[in-house]
Amino acid sequence: MSVCRDPFGRVIDYLRVSVTDRCNLRCVYCTPMERIPRRTHHEILRYEEIVRVVEAAGMLGLRKIRLTGGEPLVRLGLVELVRALARIPGIQEISLTTNGMLLDKFAEPLADAGLARVNVSLDTLQPDRFERITRGGRIDQVWRGIEAAERAGLTPIKLNAVVIRSLNDDELAAFARLTSDRPWNVRFIELMPIANQDDWGAGFPAPSERFVPVAEMRERVASAGELVAADSPRGNGPAQICRLAGAVGTLGFISAISQHFCAHCNRLRLTADGWLRPCLLHEGEVNLKAALRDGADVTRIQALITSAVLAKPKDHELPEHGLPPGRRMTTIGG
Repeated sequence: MSVCRDPFGRVIDYLRVSVTDRCNLRCVYCTPMERIPRRTHHEILRYEEIVRVVEAAGMLGLRKIRLTGGEPLVRLGLVELVRALARIPGIQEISLTTNGMLLDKFAEPLADAGLARVNVSLDTLQPDRFERITRGGRIDQVWRGIEAAERAGLTPIKLNAVVIRSLNDDELAAFARLTSDRPWNVRFIELMPIANQDDWGAGFPAPSERFVPVAEMRERVASAGELVAADSPRGNGPAQICRLAGAVGTLGFISAISQHFCAHCNRLRLTADGWLRPCLLHEGEVNLKAALRDGADVTRIQALITSAVLAKPKDHELPEHGLPPGRRMTTIGG
């Protein structure tokens, strides 16, 4: 079995694929107040092109695929993409990150097609606050999606909450209590400075006031009960895992900024418009779309993927170089 390593000895076996830059929500930390132009259908990778990339990646030793967006479920035909990816030799797991708004409709067909599990982005448990953060979303639709995912066996269910001071940082204990009698993994994520340092509108915190480090998150969660060590659930990635004493589920803390986990990074990111990024927080990219549309064979695609792996930086260097310019998260895929 092939193994893909970067210059620092890290095994690269995980590819995140953004299938669209479109979304049915407009979360304040992801989308600016003003409307931004979306890429045309021609600019976005076709499904057959994504399949070609994943086939080449599988031959190199990448084993896990995560589909992201934007919101991946707004793109037509996603179930058939999952079915095609599930047939590729070497690919061991396909997962999905979603806001959950359409999950009740797609959970069962996605599971039948070969999807293994889902992560649901959920930044608040309060309906009014959810509508405000997402600029119009309905939290009841998300809960229906989570229930449908459980029925379909897309487990373990993970809930991803981006923690923002003066917006949702007062809910950490409530999130933690969700795991008391549910086998879920609630993950608290530091806000990453990816093209979101602008004004979010009236009543939202200023850029300098938004960040909450993981160390402070843990203190707030501890008010819900004693935190004890826990085994990492399948596909946990970079999260530091624990649980409330006696809880069925687990808690994860993702400290991308304050205590970065770059030394253990195992991933590449394919953007919706066909560029391969070695690092989320670096601007370096490899143009796969141009090669795909120029008729490149699998050997050429593998060479381009390998070049991205070899360009993977040791770490994101944010303290030294400041905020990353350029893309928004909707095209990178997180």
